[in-house]
Amino acid sequence: MDDADEVLIGDGPVLVSLRNGIAELVLNRPDAANGMTVEFLSALYKAIMKIHGDSRVRVVILRGNGKHFCAGGDVKVFASKGEKLPDYLREATSLLQIVAGALIRLNAPVIASVHGFAAGGGGFGLVCASDFVVAGKSAKFLTGATRAGMAPDAGASVTLQRLVGFRKAMELLLRNTVLSASEAQDLGIINTVVDDENLDAETRALAEELARGAPLALAATKRLLWNGVGTGVEACLPEESRTVAELSGTYDAREALDAVMLRRDPEFEGR
Repeated sequence: MDDADEVLIGDGPVLVSLRNGIAELVLNRPDAANGMTVEFLSALYKAIMKIHGDSRVRVVILRGNGKHFCAGGDVKVFASKGEKLPDYLREATSLLQIVAGALIRLNAPVIASVHGFAAGGGGFGLVCASDFVVAGKSAKFLTGATRAGMAPDAGASVTLQRLVGFRKAMELLLRNTVLSASEAQDLGIINTVVDDENLDAETRALAEELARGAPLALAATKRLLWNGVGTGVEACLPEESRTVAELSGTYDAREALDAVMLRRDPEFEGR
């Protein structure tokens, strides 16, 4: 018989529970499509560190509450910052790069369980920083950064091209192509596509399989694989953060935020 869930973090923007060695890390801002803010990212980092410090954890499932896994940054909060947006995004992107690095360096394998949209550094970037990705058939994937007058973050400028190749990464990042789950699987961005109604069960089955493995061997293998990519990822993170903060102070970035909120096409001027 399965043990009952042990609640490690039971309220706030990020929830954590543990059962049979499997930690569930849940993004919990459903009314904002799990959009990321400084407060949210700080809570997410603390949740990852809580998992990191618990020797009972053998596998981590990362998922989102509500209609979407994570639709990226919270554009309403970003727009409310006005001229202070560059400073706010400098803090947010710094936290996001720490979060992405922490997921990569967790000993336990991380499974992203994706429904709805995984977009921007928040959603798409965390997918790229996970070890396994299981997605429902209706899930959608979007890099989205340049569409918002920004640059990619969460290490996606490195991880994405390692997953799909340089040419395809350039296309996805500059053209902001919306990928279906099956297209994302074909490109190697995700591992498995399942019927939407089976997403939780299939994710749990994979987690249980991994939890039965040799934890030290799995952790060492994960470290070796990420070391081949991770040095590049971690080296690029400060530059990503600086670039996003600088771009957020431009006219084009403000225009893009306004366009997103008003559901219109932006008109970029290159300034």
